[in-house]
Amino acid sequence: MGYSGFRVIREGLRRRTGWTPVWRDPAPQSEYDVVIIGGGGHGLSTAYYLAKEHGITNVAVLEKGYLGGGNVGRNTTIVRANYLLPGNSEFYSHSLKLWEGMEQDLNYNTMMSQRGVLSLVHSDGQRDAFVRRGNMMISQGDDAELLDREGVRALVPLIDFDNPRFPVYGGLLHRRGGTARHDAVAWGYARAADRRGVDLIQNCEVTGIDIEGGAVRGVQTTRGPIRAKKVAIVVAGRSSQVAAMAGMRLPIESHVLQAFVSEGLKPILDTVVSFGMGHFYISQSDKGGLVFGGDLDFYASYAGRGNLPMAEHVMEAAMTLMPAIGKARVLRSWGGIMDMSPDGSPIIDTTDTAGLFLNCGWCYGGFKAVPASGFATAHLIATGQPHAPAARFRLDRFRTGRGLLDEEGTGSQHNLH
Repeated sequence: MGYSGFRVIREGLRRRTGWTPVWRDPAPQSEYDVVIIGGGGHGLSTAYYLAKEHGITNVAVLEKGYLGGGNVGRNTTIVRANYLLPGNSEFYSHSLKLWEGMEQDLNYNTMMSQRGVLSLVHSDGQRDAFVRRGNMMISQGDDAELLDREGVRALVPLIDFDNPRFPVYGGLLHRRGGTARHDAVAWGYARAADRRGVDLIQNCEVTGIDIEGGAVRGVQTTRGPIRAKKVAIVVAGRSSQVAAMAGMRLPIESHVLQAFVSEGLKPILDTVVSFGMGHFYISQSDKGGLVFGGDLDFYASYAGRGNLPMAEHVMEAAMTLMPAIGKARVLRSWGGIMDMSPDGSPIIDTTDTAGLFLNCGWCYGGFKAVPASGFATAHLIATGQPHAPAARFRLDRFRTGRGLLDEEGTGSQHNLH
């Protein structure tokens, strides 16, 4: 089923009787060429690019709940490519290019809005750091624009520019960044993968990984055993738990990251604003709600909810940055389980078990990485070689100490992210 403006009008006149389910609900087969554990954004995009780019369609995506029910539907929808260090810089640049062509590629409206991402400057040292970052972004082929105080004021007049602790000196604007509808991204990839023959199997929890002679042979699930030549673990915050089924211990901690949305308001904010000093970020959705979040809850947890002290911290940061929004009521909050790597960068790699692949460690970068993550993981599964923009995301960097991607400049320690 294709989508077009004409089709939408026609179905509206027909009382929407012509719409059919956008993907199948198949029973699992006994064997596949590739099994992908995890039906979130990264797992679905991996399946799609396996089919589209490599012609591998005998693929099953196994999801213990419903498709898109994890972190891809529990985030603040920000898309950006404003990274500093080699390794991350080219990867997220590649991801942004895929974002820009996604709607045409999938024939699905993901509500991609390149409204810009503005990172605020509050000190001379921070300005110097952003000049360096902006130059790196430009050298990578992305856009970056350094704004002075008045340039920021023209863009976001609601900001408190004269806060004694955090005066605003300027900002780094990444105009090609923005937001996308998180649910629509999952639905678009699911529909596109299904149309190319991929089986999307919901309510199918993996309970074991079968390994014989050092090679993966399949998985055990709540819907029976499934044999497979290749298996990919793409389960975000559950990575350590699933990898343990294959006898692996990962350098991953799972933490909760909370996010919030306000009641619907008239348009007051037409860009994404990042307040690094308070670790706070905010945008306004197409429905009018202010979508915002802050830092991790800073304790390991698999509970998809947060704690009140961190909620209070986020509200304090919001009031520090934009006191006027204190009149808005918070509509709801949610928590996503983040798979935090030691150096703040992801892992896309093979494992010591032949045919077993790993995609994890996305920290704060999971949603914006959805297309490139799937593209790179599909390339790795199909060819056995890393995709060039993701070549530095190796698992053994934590064992050897070589190639660590210290994106935050804080060292290879979980508790300093």
